[in-house]
Amino acid sequence: MRKIVIMMLLSVCFLLTGCDSLRFAPTQKQKQNAWLHNKTTEAAAELAKVENTSEKLQNLTHLSQLQSREFTSYYGLPKQFPPAETDEAILSQANFQLAHSALTDAANRPDVWQVADAGLELAIGIAAILGGVYGTRAVQFLKLAKTKSEALKEIVQGNELFKKQNQDSTQAFKDAHKSQSPQTRQIVAELKG
Repeated sequence: MRKIVIMMLLSVCFLLTGCDSLRFAPTQKQKQNAWLHNKTTEAAAELAKVENTSEKLQNLTHLSQLQSREFTSYYGLPKQFPPAETDEAILSQANFQLAHSALTDAANRPDVWQVADAGLELAIGIAAILGGVYGTRAVQFLKLAKTKSEALKEIVQGNELFKKQNQDSTQAFKDAHKSQSPQTRQIVAELKG
């Protein structure tokens, strides 16, 4: 039982350390872009061969095509395929827009507060199911951790609002927080996003 509680606490701590490594599942635009990338590299490799370019360029485009298959396999096939029957179709403005849109989607990350809250709720649920003395204590501990997490969120958001509304006091605000430990600074920086 103790091991389970420790594992839950470690999971919550992991979630509270930041979400930079957590990502959303690939969107349809990202799947389309990965598939289109494979078609683009395929066309480039074929063109390099047809135009009798240097062996080095042919090898580079062939390797790129091979690597591109991994992206499509990883992301999965899209529900709808973008136009890619010809080189001109591949080079359409719509496909350039798709690439930019997929890049924007790829940059999105989960909100650290939502992930932490969901992790704490999951841990509370698991501890409640396990029951017993340790389960009850774990639930109490996790509920307190959730309350503290919400309080920290409110403090960070309030501080950011204060700095926006009182830009002339920003330096004094930063000076007042110089005595924070490096760990605290890191946590606050990650929470700010």
